Amino acid sequence: MPRTTDFSAIVCSIARAADVVGPSWVPLILRDVYCGITRFEDLRADLGVARAVLSARLTQLADDGLLEQVAYQESPLRHEYRLTPMGLDLIPVLMALMAWGDRWLDGGDGAPMALRHQACGQAMTPTVACDRCGEPLAADGVDPEPGPGGRTGPGTALIGSVVMGSVVMGRHRDQRS
Repeated sequence: MPRTTDFSAIVCSIARAADVVGPSWVPLILRDVYCGITRFEDLRADLGVARAVLSARLTQLADDGLLEQVAYQESPLRHEYRLTPMGLDLIPVLMALMAWGDRWLDGGDGAPMALRHQACGQAMTPTVACDRCGEPLAADGVDPEPGPGGRTGPGTALIGSVVMGSVVMGRHRDQRS
């Protein structure tokens, strides 16, 4: 299934990541594979997604390097899907997205899934933290700065000047909203 918008050429890590994980069903497929639902029919039954859509998404996730196909049956040939190191590295991002959804979108019913940290055995809420000091991150406590690969172009026509600290459209960096 072709992607409707190609973000891969935009010089922005968010755009490039959205190009891979943004299509419908992708985060849920990755969630299921992480939780142990690895076979096509089981994924289809859990998600209720059309065969063609699931097939296209699984193929794309394998092509993008997040999943690998591993044969579990020879006749007829059947595969299961496993997270690659690249896919496993994305799981904490999905956990953080889940925590955001639990906080803001649970409809008062509470979290649909809980997480337990294996190292300490405690139930936990994922947080995004500074890799240097370990402090949890908040939007108002981080200043974007230009990176070595940054440049202007499609999808980044103004963000470079915003990150550089310029005033764009009457807004200053400290007035984010």
